[in-house]
Amino acid sequence: MKRIISIVLLVLIACSFGLAEDQKLAQTGMQFLSVATDGRGAAMGQAMTAIENLSMAFFYNPASAAKMTSFMDVSASQNNWIADIKHNAFSVAFSPSKGRYGVFGITARNIDYGESMGTVVAPNDNGYVETGIMNPTALAVSVGYARSLTDKFSVGGNIGYVVQQLGQSIIPYGDSLRTKLNVAGGISVDFGTLYYTGWKSLAFGMTIRNFSGEIKYEDEGFQLPLTFSMGLAMDMLDLLPEKPKNQSLKLSVDALHYRSHPEQLNIGLEYGFMDLVFVRAGYRTSEDIQGLSFGLGLNIKGIVVDYAYTPTSYFADVQRFTIGFAF
Repeated sequence: MKRIISIVLLVLIACSFGLAEDQKLAQTGMQFLSVATDGRGAAMGQAMTAIENLSMAFFYNPASAAKMTSFMDVSASQNNWIADIKHNAFSVAFSPSKGRYGVFGITARNIDYGESMGTVVAPNDNGYVETGIMNPTALAVSVGYARSLTDKFSVGGNIGYVVQQLGQSIIPYGDSLRTKLNVAGGISVDFGTLYYTGWKSLAFGMTIRNFSGEIKYEDEGFQLPLTFSMGLAMDMLDLLPEKPKNQSLKLSVDALHYRSHPEQLNIGLEYGFMDLVFVRAGYRTSEDIQGLSFGLGLNIKGIVVDYAYTPTSYFADVQRFTIGFAF
């Protein structure tokens, strides 16, 4: 088992060096895959690599779903993103025999970019004519699996399909014109680990997300926003001589290396009282329009409601709502 754990960690570290040598800023597509899907993750600045998160963990680090003990967890989120873009996310996880056979997950993301007017070049005073309303969309679905190899070490992964539809275009075809539907898609793979160090509640996580081959629109190719992350998380109240009862103060810090973005540090904080009420805050470095985030959470008899608010420069502020339940 120690050999397996060592090999997994070495592979992740090797991949991180590969990413460092192959950074291609602004040369990836389908950036919606980098947007936080849920209220809890967004409120904590997306610093979720080492945080257990039930079915929503499959969006961040699949390995952090491995310790789920309820038979099923279901969550649904709505994200009112910038420029009136709508993100909807859904996740469900199953844990037969309380994790004895691992945890199985299914996730889905649907993106509605709103309506826009299509045009085509024309020899008139405007230089174009309108071709009608377009409604670009995107969809990402995946299946995942997570399992605890020991009481301290867990692994998990996703495999999914991502597709984006950017409307129709009118292009020359011989002596006439034809209409073409612009659709591109490909396979995406995520992999992660989570390790509890044994000192207090300190946990260490590593992930590789959005690994893919080349995807093309016509002759122009791109890859998904490949991301490597390492994170630490801990209940800071464990450091007190006597920990307050029914309270927690989780601090999470993630270091991220992107293919299409400068390196980033995400910091999240979550205060919980009686596992009932949660107050959250987060901060992300290297961001031009979004840095701070805030949020609240309620857990009432297994029904969880999370809300996140992210102040945004130049655009309307972003709000996310998530509701979930476990049984």
